[in-house]
Amino acid sequence: MRGIARAASETAIWGLFVILAYLILAFATHRWLPLPNVGNVGFTLVFVMFSLLHAGLMLGGRRLALFFGLSVVISYALEETGVRTGLVYGRYHYGDLLGAKLGHVPVLIPLAWFMMIYPAWVVALALLRGLDLRRPAGIAALALTAALVMTGWDMVMDPSMAAAGNWVWEDGGPYFGVPLRNYAGWVLTTFLVYLAYHAAAGDRGDVYRFDGVFAALPAVVYTLFSLEYLVPGRFPALAAVAVFAMVMPGMLALVRLAQPARIAS
Repeated sequence: MRGIARAASETAIWGLFVILAYLILAFATHRWLPLPNVGNVGFTLVFVMFSLLHAGLMLGGRRLALFFGLSVVISYALEETGVRTGLVYGRYHYGDLLGAKLGHVPVLIPLAWFMMIYPAWVVALALLRGLDLRRPAGIAALALTAALVMTGWDMVMDPSMAAAGNWVWEDGGPYFGVPLRNYAGWVLTTFLVYLAYHAAAGDRGDVYRFDGVFAALPAVVYTLFSLEYLVPGRFPALAAVAVFAMVMPGMLALVRLAQPARIAS
């Protein structure tokens, strides 16, 4: 019975992966090939479901609950503090495009943090295969690497999302209108989430097994996401950023996973 449930879960996750790949293609090509899509909110919800189901299958229910719960609580607390005070990410506020708000933050936002936190963590795990995660220094290195991988994602995403009106940087900033403090805030937020998760779960990296393509799917999605920014004429100024901030770590992670386990570990 358990085997049947796992097979059904894997099938659902593969289905979500295919939908995500299609939606990324639809966003990337919409200027000359108007494929049907579900907008930013719909895409986020599909991506959240993918991350939740995949993490649940790979980590188990208890670790998923800890990872998701800590991601939501920490990210919401820092986002709400950030919007109210401007101290964490810089002075900003959310528009109305992302739906209902809890306080000053759309409900969708803490969910979107986990949507990104989980694949970035998988990429970092792949990049650091062979690192001794039984020691605090190893866990700290994993947390920092995952935080930087995650922040590289935001360096590609944030300017276009702000330009579309999803949020407003009240004082602007030197990076495509985004303050540099925002990226320090992203590193801080995600570093805290990763450290808190590993401390609470006692996870030393041995739970997540890279034993096939299925385990690598979050790293594949992370890499595919950058394609939206590499299409000619789409976001030309961000294309170079996408190559170095997302494509490079994503491809390096996939290359590491393609190596035999006896070499990578």
